Amino acid sequence: MTIQFEKEIFKRAHIDFNKLNRYGFAEEGGVYKYSEVFMDNFRADIFVYEEGVVSGKIYDLNTGDEYTNFRIENQAGKFINSIRQEYQNILKDICNSCFDKLYFVSEQANRVAGLIEKTYHDEPEFLWETSPKHGVFRNPYNNKWYGIIMNIDKGKIDKSSTGEIEVINVKLDSAKIPLLLKKEGFYPAYHMNKKNWVTIVLDNTLSDEEILAYIKESHIYTETSGEWVVPANPKFYDVINCFNDTDTVIWKQSGGIKTGDKVYLYVAKPYSAILYKCEVIDVNIPYEYRDENISMNKVMKIKLLERYDKDVYSFAKLNEYGIKAIRGPRRMPEDLSKEMNFKM
Repeated sequence: MTIQFEKEIFKRAHIDFNKLNRYGFAEEGGVYKYSEVFMDNFRADIFVYEEGVVSGKIYDLNTGDEYTNFRIENQAGKFINSIRQEYQNILKDICNSCFDKLYFVSEQANRVAGLIEKTYHDEPEFLWETSPKHGVFRNPYNNKWYGIIMNIDKGKIDKSSTGEIEVINVKLDSAKIPLLLKKEGFYPAYHMNKKNWVTIVLDNTLSDEEILAYIKESHIYTETSGEWVVPANPKFYDVINCFNDTDTVIWKQSGGIKTGDKVYLYVAKPYSAILYKCEVIDVNIPYEYRDENISMNKVMKIKLLERYDKDVYSFAKLNEYGIKAIRGPRRMPEDLSKEMNFKM
């Protein structure tokens, strides 16, 4: 059996032909070709066709002959594995440089996946060889699922229809689901608990924003800590002095934060670190304030519990726990919470 490296690496990618030229591909008769020498004695020739199909060949520079053993599955050994690895590295670099990531088939499914990645920094995981187009989204801090996009025949959820479609399953309040099922675009959950999950078709019946709202609700079921990292810009807030004369201050209310939650105030540059741990003692307090930097119509009241030196929980430290950006309130990673709260 032969190994098709190209099919696997480029299966969820969409070609950008303009990038091919910048990368070094040369076009002739509608076929784009790129060559690269590796391991001194071998050359990889990569071809990209107008329909986006990628193929490749390897040549032994000593003999001038095409080298095909690397594709034979039962061929093994350190040398041939090195050739395979180098060839795959070339393909992956081309994929990353010249192709756009394309997880799913439909435009809306890919847009929704992009919104999830932008909101939660989570990419879909394709867990099953028998269902390679089923992408699971889960909270990386506890591996709980909050969505799964699937490619199915519509007849599986609507016996009056047929044809390939993509859907997303999300977990919602069980009391809400019977009402949603009366609306266009919603179906009893395919292959999941129908009491707590619902299937939404990704055919533009619902807008991307509506679907994201249901995804956010589903994501809440994976959020169990009740702890938040909240950003504070010292250009706009007097963060350094706000607790000098009192242990209780008001703060801009953020959706999802409730009374009793813990918030960790992350102060941006020049500090770039978590400096305070606070408890939320009241939420949704009416408050009207506007200037060129801040607009608030409700606030929460928070009470100081602990201070931290700027070098203890710096951004570099947070990065070790998977926090790559703090643009708005986000859940505290469980492992980081344990380190900060259960020290001996």
